[in-house]
Amino acid sequence: MKNSRFATKSLAAATAILLAGSLSGCEAAAEALEVIDSASDPAAGGQASSRDATNALMQLEAIPVKGRAPKTGYSRDEFGPAWADTDRNGCDTRNDILARDLTDEIFKSGTNNCVVTSGTLADKYTGTTISFVRGQDTSTAVQIDHIVPLSDAWQKGAQQLSGEQRKELANDPLNLMATDGPTNGAKGDKDAATWLPPNKVFRCEYVSKQVTVKAKYKLWMTQAEHYAIAGVLKSCQ
Repeated sequence: MKNSRFATKSLAAATAILLAGSLSGCEAAAEALEVIDSASDPAAGGQASSRDATNALMQLEAIPVKGRAPKTGYSRDEFGPAWADTDRNGCDTRNDILARDLTDEIFKSGTNNCVVTSGTLADKYTGTTISFVRGQDTSTAVQIDHIVPLSDAWQKGAQQLSGEQRKELANDPLNLMATDGPTNGAKGDKDAATWLPPNKVFRCEYVSKQVTVKAKYKLWMTQAEHYAIAGVLKSCQ
């Protein structure tokens, strides 16, 4: 049942570890400048509270800052089969996330409330409402996004994770969200230095989630990414 799969929809704030850090670096600042400027809009405060932003900023300082590693060796297969049933509830991860994020869901009969055939998504990336209908020509209207893209994760520490850890990352509800298909396609494997959600009111929550995921899986950030995320979070306080 959906309620048993996602009894708690909100995630507790991770314990913050405050370390000394620096956001200096002209090259990083220049690379992230456009993203920072767009994040300074007052509307960017969004759904994350001031306390959440402060906690995320402190957690951000504990994340290592390094250069991006080569993409050599990356493939989706390095993160296990797509939408594996890692929680062993009988439903694949894609259907789990659809069931969590959609409202007015209708499930395919005989699937024990597993396969979602239709529903409504209040899309956080665009701020629009999208009707989801499962089908060959319609399913892609709603896609499941990795908040920290797998390719980005690969280049920032996931190469050193075990196969099981990468599989967990790829199927972790913390790192997954149902969203508008074309917008997800536009995001691709970009990090926060080069892409933020068009819906400015979601940006604080979005980068906070990225910080939490990268901290959980001990991934690093580039200086430009760190600078961009800090800029967004400071606008939320």
